[in-house]
Amino acid sequence: MSLPSPAAARDPVTPEGRLEPMTPELWESGPPLQAQPLLRREAKGEEEEGEETGVQGTWGTRAAEQRRRGLGEAAEAAAAEEGQVEAGGAAAAAAAGSGSPAGGAGDSRECWRRLLAWLRRRQPQCCPCAAPLSRSAAHCCHGGTKMAALAYNLGKREINHYFSVRSAKVLALVAVLLLAVCHLASRRYRGNDSCEYLLSSGRFLGEKVWQPHSCMMHKYKISEAKNCLVDKHIAFIGDSRIRQLFYSFVKIINPQFKEEGNKHENIPFEDKIASVKVDFLWHPEVNGSMKQCIKVWTEDSVAKPHVIVAGAATWSIKIHNGSNEALSQYKMNITSIAPLLEKLAKTSDVYWVLQDPVYEDLLSENRKMITNEKIDAYNEAAVSILNSSTRNSKSNVKMFSVSKLIAQETIMESLDGLHLPESSRETSAMILMNVYCNKILKPVDGSCCQPRPPLTLIQKLAACFFTLSIIGYLIFYIIHRNAHRKNKPCTDLESGEEKKNIINPPVSPLEILLQSFCKLGLIMAYFYMCDRANLFMKENKFYTHSTFFIPIIYILVLGVFYNENTKETKVLNREQTDEWKGWMQLVILIYHISGASTFLPVYMHIRVLVAAYLFQTGYGHFSYFWIKGDFGIHRVCQVLFRLNFLVVVLCIVMDRPYQFYYFVPLVTVWFMVIYVTLALWPQIIQKKANGNCFWHFGLLLKLAFLLLCICFLAYSQGAFEKIFSLWPLSKCFELKGNVYEWWFRWRLDRYVVFHGMLFAFIYLALQKRQILSEGKGEPLFSNKVSNFLLFISVVSFLTYSIWASSCKNKAECNELHPSVSVVQILSFILIRNIPGYARSVYSSFFAWFGRISLELFICQYHIWLAADTRGILVLIPGNPMLNIIVSTFIFVCVAHEISQITNDLAQIIIPKDNSSLLKRLVCIAAFFCGLLILSSIQDKSRH
Repeated sequence: MSLPSPAAARDPVTPEGRLEPMTPELWESGPPLQAQPLLRREAKGEEEEGEETGVQGTWGTRAAEQRRRGLGEAAEAAAAEEGQVEAGGAAAAAAAGSGSPAGGAGDSRECWRRLLAWLRRRQPQCCPCAAPLSRSAAHCCHGGTKMAALAYNLGKREINHYFSVRSAKVLALVAVLLLAVCHLASRRYRGNDSCEYLLSSGRFLGEKVWQPHSCMMHKYKISEAKNCLVDKHIAFIGDSRIRQLFYSFVKIINPQFKEEGNKHENIPFEDKIASVKVDFLWHPEVNGSMKQCIKVWTEDSVAKPHVIVAGAATWSIKIHNGSNEALSQYKMNITSIAPLLEKLAKTSDVYWVLQDPVYEDLLSENRKMITNEKIDAYNEAAVSILNSSTRNSKSNVKMFSVSKLIAQETIMESLDGLHLPESSRETSAMILMNVYCNKILKPVDGSCCQPRPPLTLIQKLAACFFTLSIIGYLIFYIIHRNAHRKNKPCTDLESGEEKKNIINPPVSPLEILLQSFCKLGLIMAYFYMCDRANLFMKENKFYTHSTFFIPIIYILVLGVFYNENTKETKVLNREQTDEWKGWMQLVILIYHISGASTFLPVYMHIRVLVAAYLFQTGYGHFSYFWIKGDFGIHRVCQVLFRLNFLVVVLCIVMDRPYQFYYFVPLVTVWFMVIYVTLALWPQIIQKKANGNCFWHFGLLLKLAFLLLCICFLAYSQGAFEKIFSLWPLSKCFELKGNVYEWWFRWRLDRYVVFHGMLFAFIYLALQKRQILSEGKGEPLFSNKVSNFLLFISVVSFLTYSIWASSCKNKAECNELHPSVSVVQILSFILIRNIPGYARSVYSSFFAWFGRISLELFICQYHIWLAADTRGILVLIPGNPMLNIIVSTFIFVCVAHEISQITNDLAQIIIPKDNSSLLKRLVCIAAFFCGLLILSSIQDKSRH
């Protein structure tokens, strides 16, 4: 047996160290340094695991208790083997109860010595009935397990110490700065024109979904295309391939346009209503005929097309049998045409279409000379000549080379090996439409070829405010730091100990205010960079079943793994509702980023999750007002501030209407409805109703009247729109000039808040009469009733899922959703709460996300998704998995920080003192009046 190293002999955590005898000097030195922090923490009973990671003292509680219990048992066993049970118990108590110097260093060393002696002397066995093992095997089986657990827990605490939520946010900040620098350098090196990327690069996400590099492509509808091309003239010049592109382009404007007539002649198209003219001019070779056609347009007296799309080569290869002389002639002809195209490009958009590859195996005998090698040679000639037509500047003639990439993926589907399949031609035509129309119509999901939107007056004022806040906080911090240095503890020369001159003063509200706005300003700068400044890339969504269901399974496993006991076992207790909000929010996030709204069964189940949020709104606020009876203005302002603060800031910074973040207006309005319903005379609360059952009947009448109002507004769209079209409500609820979107969102979940209020009333009434058994581990009702309700709940839950999965029409399912969504919600609540064991545990993983669910829902619009949720933010191009991991990490850190900022500001801006609160409300009202005036000025300047 080889001798252990000196380090191993001194370290009882290693197996070799435990087997070697300990010298008296080593016993006197006490526990090893690596184990001292753990023993001190165990002795003090600190339950810090989870707090460092942001989960308030729940994740590591049971593990800490088990370790303390195990330490005490081990010390008592060691003492018992030496015949000193009572003394050993006292030593164990000293070690477990006092890790401080006051407890006595000798007692601590004695406990440590007995613990090691017991571990060394005990006969290790893998199980009680196992035969004695050899010393090395036994040591590996039992002693190794003990010390491995000790090392694991020590390492876990070290990880939590160095990697907390705060350190995660610092890491996220560093990642953002590095990514911003990289993208800035990339754009400076490769250029900042997304049109070039659209015309030259991209990839297929699916069979027919084309994704340009770094930007999003909009799919134009007929009305949008006509609106963009009104009074415009587009000309296509070239051979049969250009003719195909012409047909696909025209079909975007008029899908009924048929491909008929003589193929080797000019083909006109005109939409007189939209005043759009599109012509195809048959010029299959780059020769004098094409040159003459282009030359006519260069004359000042002739009307020029707004867009010219030209290209030809395959006919020259075919007619001249692929000879080199034909290539030389092609170069000469295109050289003579290049100055004319350059001149036209000063007033019109000119695109030269490079030749697509062919599928040589399918070519007919009279086209066998058209090879990909010849096509590449002709393309190289066109690119070199057209790009060198201007000596001192970049050519204005744009190369349409993206069709080559499209053809490389789809030419195998060609019928003759030369002409592209229809889906590929449609993609090329849609790219042309994006190149020309994006800068005119500026669609949200068409970021290619769109310039950065100019800053509005309100955005400029917001930038100034946040800049001043950052400067103010830095000044405040420097002054505070200098004052702290002056009051730094001095050293007493006689005792060698430090003396503190003063106690650090508490943090002032002004410092919290400046710090919060400083951090918020930096966060808003990141929001703007992600979704307005075109610094980071954006991509279109593409749905597959795997992109939705695999992440769902992954988070489900994590959620089940991190489970803890609840502090209370009541129905829908705080931990359980946080867990519920957390897993629902994670599912909704995956739904949004995967583009699963195109899959109707998933869409219908997500609608239930949104309804469940509103159900919790009705349940939670009704329960609070019913039990507490607190209808004061402070409570109302606190709730309204926490709900709307982030959205108001984003409306200002991102230049978006309030209704754009539809869920917050929805929750805000329903909160006010609940408040008004219960606060209006007569105010009926639980304390009053307990004295007289008549008040219960009065509350039911209130709820019935509320239901009547909901039904009236739901089926009277005109009355609803008149109410919310009144100024200033219209400024909050209008989207694109009308309140239809708001009416649709409100109507879609119109009953579920009422259902939540009614459920809370019934549950609290049953609880008051002690009909429910809410003890730990007890079923909610008697066994028979519980089993019956569980069976009904499971059947109802599955029935709804089957119905939602069989939906064929989204409009019809949306019509039924408000009435039937409560079935699955109530089924889930009963399944989750009837069994006592299910009600006694919760997922701390989901609950952590549930506490920041509102911030996650709002922040996803701009810093996780892109283009106002239409696309995906790309921080790391070329690696989708790594991009999702990094962007999600930053996104969660930002949401958590905003939640803390909101809570800090709520305490300052909404004080408990009514007189101070009224003054703040006057200031807030003045702020919103100024905002409305500035918004009106902006709207007039835009029009």
